[in-house]
Amino acid sequence: MKLLEGKVALITGASKGIGRSIAEVFVAHGAHVAFTYLSSVEAGQEVETALGAFGTRVKGYRSDASNYEAAEKLIADVLEDFGTIDVLVNNAGITRDNLLMRMTEEDFDKVLEINLKSIFNTTKAIQRTFLKQRKGSIINMSSVVGVKGNAGQANYAASKAGMIGFSKSIALELGSRNIRCNVVAPGFIETEMTDKLDPKTVQGWRDAIPLKRGGQPEDIANACLFLASDLSAYITGQVLLVDGGMLT
Repeated sequence: MKLLEGKVALITGASKGIGRSIAEVFVAHGAHVAFTYLSSVEAGQEVETALGAFGTRVKGYRSDASNYEAAEKLIADVLEDFGTIDVLVNNAGITRDNLLMRMTEEDFDKVLEINLKSIFNTTKAIQRTFLKQRKGSIINMSSVVGVKGNAGQANYAASKAGMIGFSKSIALELGSRNIRCNVVAPGFIETEMTDKLDPKTVQGWRDAIPLKRGGQPEDIANACLFLASDLSAYITGQVLLVDGGMLT
């Protein structure tokens, strides 16, 4: 059974890693997918071509979600191209890790601007469409770091914790119009970035997780699939930890 048959999903930051995996799972379940990328046009085009093989409509947009005017234009362009939007996945984000004593004001501001301000931009820009159609699912990508904090990531933790508070507030504001807003909080997920780390360090993280393994991007994508589908029609304002039991 295809859980997203005929639905249109907009996924930010989907040219690689978790975002790309979400897009792959969504098209495999029948969704038409609009996605954003920022740095590499070639990477965006490659994703568009690869995902097009599933037989649904797929289109990439080069867009900076941290800019409100760009977010408004993105929503307008997707609506013009696809006719509607049923699901919004706010996945775009960056890290600029450092201890607070070494963290610059620029690094703090930039992480909040891209990770947190971007979900305000896209959610506000899409709100009118969701209100008019009286339905919509918003999924915001936080992190276990936003729940428990982490040394050397004060900026990242603040942005991800802020995302949780924002999402719970939006769930309260828009729930009466059948618009849901939930959060996915990944734990240690193995991606291209973790492949560059010291193997002993990575194994130490795995050993500390109750399931004794790191998560895969598909684990996050499947959680998003559930929250995007009608299987979660009575779920809003929730934080779904996908962490192998890390915070248990």
